[in-house]
Amino acid sequence: MARAFLVVMDSVGIGGAPDADQFFNGDQPDTGANTLGHIAQACAAGRAEDGRSGPLQLPVLSALGLGAAVKLASGLDLPDLHAEIKGGWGAATEVSRGKDTPSGHWELAGLPVPWDWHYFPDETPAFPDHVSAHLAEMAGTEGILGNCHASGTAVIADLGAEHCKTGWPICYTSADSVLQIAAHEDHFGLERLLDLCRAVAPLLHEMKVGRVIARPFVGDATSGFERTANRRDFAIVPPKPVLTNWVQDAGGKVYGIGKIGDIFSMQGIDEVRKGRDAALMEHLSDLIDEAEDGSVTFANFVEFDSEYGHRRDVSGYARALEWFDREIGQIIARLRPTDLMVLTADHGNDPTWIGTDHTRERVPVLVTGGAQGPLGQIGFADVAQLVAGHLGVAAQT
Repeated sequence: MARAFLVVMDSVGIGGAPDADQFFNGDQPDTGANTLGHIAQACAAGRAEDGRSGPLQLPVLSALGLGAAVKLASGLDLPDLHAEIKGGWGAATEVSRGKDTPSGHWELAGLPVPWDWHYFPDETPAFPDHVSAHLAEMAGTEGILGNCHASGTAVIADLGAEHCKTGWPICYTSADSVLQIAAHEDHFGLERLLDLCRAVAPLLHEMKVGRVIARPFVGDATSGFERTANRRDFAIVPPKPVLTNWVQDAGGKVYGIGKIGDIFSMQGIDEVRKGRDAALMEHLSDLIDEAEDGSVTFANFVEFDSEYGHRRDVSGYARALEWFDREIGQIIARLRPTDLMVLTADHGNDPTWIGTDHTRERVPVLVTGGAQGPLGQIGFADVAQLVAGHLGVAAQT
């Protein structure tokens, strides 16, 4: 009996989104952004030499059609990604009005977002008074720190010491529909932070803010502050059944790897396995052996986005892609004859682009164990149909 593995390479966009002019980093539209394409060009030109060298080396993904998908999506021809293709390949276009994690993942799971997300203005203070007051009340403090658009690493560097002194939570946002709360694991407490996020999430969700994210950190003002792996997302529950529910309703088991459980508020998820990307790859490897017939494993590898895209680190992003290519090749070699694996992404985050936010792009759809040859231009939601069709599961609308 069949199994399916849906693997999201977070932010590995391939350019060409037809509505990129409607999405911005600062005042600049995302028109022309191309995460994979611009990384490959930088590598070929010798501009990504930190910890690696030379042209971008992705033999496994290239053989699945990555280079062809980039050309299909954006018209960009990347000579270093030419290979004999053994698999199905295409480019997916999103219709949801967001270039964020929930929008991308919900639509990949078959549900375009049925509303417009709420975004906080890029000004200080960023939050309405009633939101700031609610945050302070739920935290048991006289106020909050931040209340602005900020980089997560920069905001704890700037406000970490004051947070440790006052006990006030650091609250900030970005171009995504999100409210993030950073707090020190020792001075504030990890469980207290999670409780705070859980308590304020209903108000934010009523406003159609997609996520409240707990951002715990450790360290001190002398040695510096560092975020930990104990991040937790409190997301709006999808308003209709998605792929994970379809599989469960058909009697199959659903495994979430990484932040999948958070993204879907555990709807349709039987078991979650977390960690940094290296640990997530081990979890995926384990499930090649352990996952039952009829199951789907839904994985998100986030560090392309969180560690390198937002920080505009081209070399780091290239290193992460090359690591992923080596590791996923070993896993693909162990798939059973009746297994399907789909490799895709949820949005872009071009590290050569202005600003620090996601970029609106098409994404690759690379298939092994299923359809062979060109899939053409498809929608994000068609990815869910590929998986459901392989498992013989009925899609619910």
